[in-house]
Amino acid sequence: MDFEEILAKCGNSSRYQFLLLALYGYLMFVVSMHYFSQNVISFVPDHWCYHEQLENRSFAEIEAIYSQFERPSCTRLEKIDEDGLNHTLSTERCNRWFYKYDFGYKSMNTELNWVCDEAYKPRVGQSLFFVGSVCGTLVFGLLGDRIGRIKALILANWCGFLGDFSTMFANGLVSFSVSRFISGLAADANSYLMYILILEYVSPSLRNVGLNTVLGSFYCLGLIGASWLAVWVGHWRIFLACSSVPLLLVTLFYFLVQESAQWLVTRNDIDGAIRRLQRVAKINRRQVPDDDFRTFRSYCEEHYRKEAKEAEQSDVKLLDMLKTPRMRSTAFKLLLIFIIITPCYNTIARNVEGLGISPFIMFSLNALTLPPSGYLQGLLQDRIGRKATAVSWMAITGIFAAAAGLVISQGSNRNVFLLVGLTLAARFGVSIADGASSQFSAELIPTSVRGRGVAVVHVAGFAASFLSPYILHLGTYFKPAPSIILGLLFLSGAYVCLLLPETRNRKLPMSLAEGEDFGRGEGMFDFITNLRRGKRSDVGVEMSTKPLEEDTLMTKTLQP
Repeated sequence: MDFEEILAKCGNSSRYQFLLLALYGYLMFVVSMHYFSQNVISFVPDHWCYHEQLENRSFAEIEAIYSQFERPSCTRLEKIDEDGLNHTLSTERCNRWFYKYDFGYKSMNTELNWVCDEAYKPRVGQSLFFVGSVCGTLVFGLLGDRIGRIKALILANWCGFLGDFSTMFANGLVSFSVSRFISGLAADANSYLMYILILEYVSPSLRNVGLNTVLGSFYCLGLIGASWLAVWVGHWRIFLACSSVPLLLVTLFYFLVQESAQWLVTRNDIDGAIRRLQRVAKINRRQVPDDDFRTFRSYCEEHYRKEAKEAEQSDVKLLDMLKTPRMRSTAFKLLLIFIIITPCYNTIARNVEGLGISPFIMFSLNALTLPPSGYLQGLLQDRIGRKATAVSWMAITGIFAAAAGLVISQGSNRNVFLLVGLTLAARFGVSIADGASSQFSAELIPTSVRGRGVAVVHVAGFAASFLSPYILHLGTYFKPAPSIILGLLFLSGAYVCLLLPETRNRKLPMSLAEGEDFGRGEGMFDFITNLRRGKRSDVGVEMSTKPLEEDTLMTKTLQP
């Protein structure tokens, strides 16, 4: 009796699983507010250099005067005639501005006057946020495999609270950069550890539609909440205070969520795994005979004894994935997918300014695409599989992004409604592509190194996200360039996904040996053939259930 069978007896789509999804929904709400607080505190409204002669003028009049210059936001005038047509330029730099606040919201950039020549300062802090996310994802991914998913999750959210709360007191570049680095430590780890734990406790059907619907719905609420909370409180420091405190409540997860039983098996703690499963059964009101748990214990001792012993003595290392050819190939493909998809996601998701519409409204419109995209992602993954979902939506999103770029290239003659529509379509598509890729990778990486493995591929994606500003900057030289690059990246990602095996309706690998054997003999387009025939995606590809001798031989190949 393997883990999937004993979990089905304890309940894999019942009360405990719905509790996990509810807690995950809360986590997604606070995580989305945390992640996009970077954007909210840095919104820059329309602004023009201050002049005492313009104090009683309307914003429309001020804009008309400064529109004659190449840099209307940063040009300082010495003297302005009454008719507003003749001006004398000043040789001094602008040090004070008129701000046309969106809904009266005062951002960090406007309070500290980090615009024009000092506009680089928020970007430095944002860069340190991504540096922190790289470090935090690695560290907490390692901790997730060593001390457990729940403890690492709580520590990550503490870092998020500390970073956001300390940002409120930042008045200079150094203090702002340090606080954003600390906040960035939680940028990805505060969510994917819970995602992994849920994957290891729920049925495949609930994993597809239920998990992705919850993710999209509550992430949407968090984005909308972040936008309009900022408008309601009216000041970036108060906004950070309100959005950071909910991160502390994740500490209560320690008393509500069972540690991963799969992970405990790989740590040679079969007794601990059985205790967690018994608690799950109790919550789900299931009566599981002791004989079933004894059978499960025998199975674990037979199939995972050697790897668990190595994990206890010297720890199964992530580099062990690279010691066998198929696992090595899978690892590099997953890295490449995240190096492609994550910069594309950040480029599209964070591009809410300069579209001819308030960034608060654009943020909310972007958020509204998440619930249907999450539901559609889960539905498609359940019907056609992870592979077909990821491949198709990477290609479709590339088309939407390229079309949006063509509209942008028209400059002032562009159609704002068409541009917003194509941008939202690209946001919808990239959410599905990113979500499918995340679940795909988490399922392909064996349980024994899943925390570290997912951490590494996410880190690769965040590291590549440094390219996002430069991709957008290419538009200053050739306006369609960013869209062409995004389109090519999406198509490249779709091709790499074709090289991976399908995971739908299959027992996920727990050990490195099972990961090496997973999907053996599967062709690049076998998933299409199976769909046409109306068969399960695992036809002709069986999970390894080799006897102990062969499993032991496979394990030996993983050793130095």
